[in-house]
Amino acid sequence: MTTPSESHPRHRLDDLLHAPIRFSIIATLGGADNAEFSFVRDTIEVSDSVLSKQVSTLEAAGYVKVKKGYVGKRPRTWLSLTPSGRAAFEKHLEALREIANS
Repeated sequence: MTTPSESHPRHRLDDLLHAPIRFSIIATLGGADNAEFSFVRDTIEVSDSVLSKQVSTLEAAGYVKVKKGYVGKRPRTWLSLTPSGRAAFEKHLEALREIANS
């Protein structure tokens, strides 16, 4: 039997996405097929090391794909949402909307 507290939308919030920096990363990637590491870093206003650590956490969860390559001779890193990352973000947003509208 479901208790009233278990039916509250907050139980559907994703703990990984609840952290402001990880939420910002996912939100930034949600609007594009992929984005350069530097673009995401500058958009969410964090250092390389902070972004790298949080991207590693999201990658380990299967939410973000990291692709490394070169543009000319310069190394580049591109980030993109995986299908499960996009689905998790949508579910998280839906729960937030339910909370805000209740």
